[in-house]
Amino acid sequence: MTDRPADLILTAGRVHTMAGGIVGATAVAVREGMVVAVGGEGDMAGFTGPGTRSLRYPGATIVPGLSDAHAHPLSGAGFAVGMDLRAVTSLPELRRELTTALAGLEPGDWLRGWGLDPNVWGLERVTSAPLEDLVGTVPMFLRFFDAHSALANSAALQAAGISGPRTFPTGSRVDVDSDGIPTGHLLEADAMQLVFDVLPREPIEDHVNRVKRLLADMAASGLTSSQVMDFLEEPFDLLRLIETEGELPVRLRFSPWIEPKHTPEDWARILEWQGTGGRRWKIHGVKFFLDGTIDGGTAWLEAPDTHGQSTDSVWSDPADYVAAMRFFAENGIGTATHAIGDAAIRFALTTISQLRVPGGPVHRIEHAETLPDDLVDSFPASGAIASMQPTHCTHFVHADHTDNWSERLGPARAGRAWRTRALAEAGVTLALGSDWPVAPFEPLAIMADAQLRRNVAQPDVDPVLPEESLTALQALEGYTIGAAVAAGVAHTEGSISVGKIADLTILAADPLAISPEELARTAILATVVGGEIQFAATG
Repeated sequence: MTDRPADLILTAGRVHTMAGGIVGATAVAVREGMVVAVGGEGDMAGFTGPGTRSLRYPGATIVPGLSDAHAHPLSGAGFAVGMDLRAVTSLPELRRELTTALAGLEPGDWLRGWGLDPNVWGLERVTSAPLEDLVGTVPMFLRFFDAHSALANSAALQAAGISGPRTFPTGSRVDVDSDGIPTGHLLEADAMQLVFDVLPREPIEDHVNRVKRLLADMAASGLTSSQVMDFLEEPFDLLRLIETEGELPVRLRFSPWIEPKHTPEDWARILEWQGTGGRRWKIHGVKFFLDGTIDGGTAWLEAPDTHGQSTDSVWSDPADYVAAMRFFAENGIGTATHAIGDAAIRFALTTISQLRVPGGPVHRIEHAETLPDDLVDSFPASGAIASMQPTHCTHFVHADHTDNWSERLGPARAGRAWRTRALAEAGVTLALGSDWPVAPFEPLAIMADAQLRRNVAQPDVDPVLPEESLTALQALEGYTIGAAVAAGVAHTEGSISVGKIADLTILAADPLAISPEELARTAILATVVGGEIQFAATG
């Protein structure tokens, strides 16, 4: 027996270390939150002492803690207010949902919802007109699933003082008709903020409770950490309030936004935040936007979409983006750039190539939705990580191109959607995530979709570009070692080996030996965060 026994020993049918070199491992020993041994059950005898807790999971599989490489749990908890509209597929369905919600409102309440798909309007223009007669004088604010756009009715627009077009320096816009009358469609953050500023504010306690429930659900889904691609409204107080009541259920790393409106003084302030945080949260990296969305016509494409839109960066002078990127890179800070259109991706890759320093900070591109072959070929040399969300493809795009995203791009560009397999085979590190609340956060279903190229819950639909499907191993890598590389923490996380943080996920079956459909149904038996059992299945 060692004079320093392990605090926890976990034994299962197998351990996928994702580290290489260890074959046939079935047990992991943990001390003070770190892995101290990996091997067979017999190897654990030397780490067992009077205070050691031993847990056995016969037939189960231990993998490195699953990490969502791109999510918005705190801001998303404020986003996901009101009706959950993710299942709505037509205007009649939407009207029924609104009718039910209206019946439950008190005087002065707003009608709110989230997760709405613009495909509800088919290929018609998105406006509030089909809903005005139903909603009447009740102010309505519905967030679309992409988090980059919203729909407000006339009463909400009036409350916000919006009566015509607005000019923004960021690519945001208030959509108007040919007479200059707002349609209700608000695109990008600055336009939505006009209405958001007049929305009733909820007590911080309600927000805290919603965040706590969400993070607990994430832990129960197998997640041990989330890379949070925002730090909106500087939620220091919220996070500290949660930590006064206990530990965060999952580890959080925040990347504050760097926007065109930010000055070098703002950059310096955000630089000072780097590395600060609490017990299970930290500010780590920064997030840029080069464009918006294809669905909203605010992406940056090399040729206009079929509506004549998506032609510009959100930076009026993209050289300013390069200057900001250089500032953080030279200060050793990793960056993430939202780049959806091919022009945005090309500009980001060129910038990252110029800033790349061996052993320097990690730079990543978020989303990369439409990639021609030459950009796939350019990715490896740039050193950029591809941070992608498989369910953006499998939940919102159709194989027959009858969806809004595909119609706006046209067949050629829609035919190069979410090229995960091509990037992986080119040697690019893939980090996978959800972008919650844009799409559900459950990692096993996302890993299943990545293999199927369709929604695992919809077996009758055709896959979207099935040649871009990932293998089971590639999907698991995207949620473990790939996510850790993208966060710049592969030296401490992402695999199971001695000296690394003991973030672990225990599954009832082997994710590398079952079908994607079985994977999505597989039970999570436990999640371990920093050596502590954060979630344990009952029964």
